[in-house]
Amino acid sequence: MTRSRTDRAARASVSVMDATMLDDPIDVEVTSGPAPRTFTSFYEDRYTEIGRALAFTLGDTALAAEATDEAMARAFARWSTVQRYDNPSGWVYRVGLNWARSVHRRAARRLPLRGRDEVVQPPVADPAISRALGDLDVRLRAVVVCRCLLDWSVEETAHALGIKSGTVKSRLHRALGLLESALGHLR
Repeated sequence: MTRSRTDRAARASVSVMDATMLDDPIDVEVTSGPAPRTFTSFYEDRYTEIGRALAFTLGDTALAAEATDEAMARAFARWSTVQRYDNPSGWVYRVGLNWARSVHRRAARRLPLRGRDEVVQPPVADPAISRALGDLDVRLRAVVVCRCLLDWSVEETAHALGIKSGTVKSRLHRALGLLESALGHLR
């Protein structure tokens, strides 16, 4: 009998929550690879970066925080596999993004749409930049965030988003063109 994704995710979330209630820190030691790395060190090093990237991509800090937590819980549950990936942060980012999209789709079916004024984004130097990013389609924004904010390569971005390298390049080209036309007045 197979368990549903929701059951597995709930068990992963509960196991992380139970482990954090213990006096001992969570230390999942990795035994393969050149340098052992614990989940705790990965979590401490990457949580803020991934959360910030998801907040920019999704345009909603509360949803991004939940998505980051969910993705980190899933990474913890699969750490023996995830830690061997070339870019574990990319895997966590993609899981968080997919989870948030699923939540948004389910909520959109049940709730009226929220206004854009209710979205609180991380601060950006100029409000025009924030508006221009917010006006981009989420697929274009995700590529911009991965390439420009996270400084991932084309290949890392493609792998993280589950698309081809050529698609990353074309979306980035299109997004930067839209941003340039929207922000031309800042030159």
